[in-house]
Formats: sequence, structure tokens, C-alpha cells
Amino acid sequence: MPHHVAVPVPPASSTDELEVVPGFERENLQGWIPELATEADIRAVIEKAFDYRGDVTISRKDGSHSVIRLMLPDTNQRPAISYSEIAGLAFTGRDTAAGKSYEAWVKKYWEKRQKGEKNISIEPESLE
Repeated sequence: MPHHVAVPVPPASSTDELEVVPGFERENLQGWIPELATEADIRAVIEKAFDYRGDVTISRKDGSHSVIRLMLPDTNQRPAISYSEIAGLAFTGRDTAAGKSYEAWVKKYWEKRQKGEKNISIEPESLE
């Protein structure tokens, strides 16, 4: 049986015109310092922090500050901070995946193709 290969289609004239699946739009959290008035606020913001691809700075109630990477390079250490210790949270690091959506990839592909480039290979950029 023949295999069907999906071929990217030319992008709309602007990425704003691309269809976005509901629930998959990304918030711009970079630089955001949310109010944490209740435990529910803390839980909601921490959920956003898990999806964020930049640094998140946690201010603890004892006055210390921690920048935690959930997957620390070169170590198996898994830092743990209980919710009750959190005084504040700030989205301080650059979102390393901002602008690197599939739509952006397809747009780059078609820009190169329109310039007449052959054997187009769009490799993912380093996140660091």
C-alpha cells in the first residue's frame, strides 16, 4: 500500500490568520509577577510555571529566593519547596520556545522555498 505523506501548505499571509486550536494558545508570561493571595492562586500559577519554558524565580516566606530548573543539568537533584513556603513567584527567564511553534516552522519553510532554495532542511534551533 502506498504511504501518504503530508506536505505543508503555504501559510496564511500572517500568523494571526492561522487557525489555533482552542486551549492551545500560549500566554506571554515572561516578566509576569502574579499576586498570590490564596492557596488557589498559588496552585494556578504553579500550573502555569510547569508549562513555562523559561526560568521561574520563587521567593520563599523566609526571605530567600530560588531559581529552580525542574531538570537541573549535570545532576539528579530534584529540589522540593512546599506550597506553604512560597511567598511569591516571578516568570523571570526568557521563554526559550517563544516563536518556535509549528506555524513558525512552516512559515520559514515556505519563505525559503519562495526564495528558490532547494533541499530545504529546517533544523530545530538550540533552546539554550
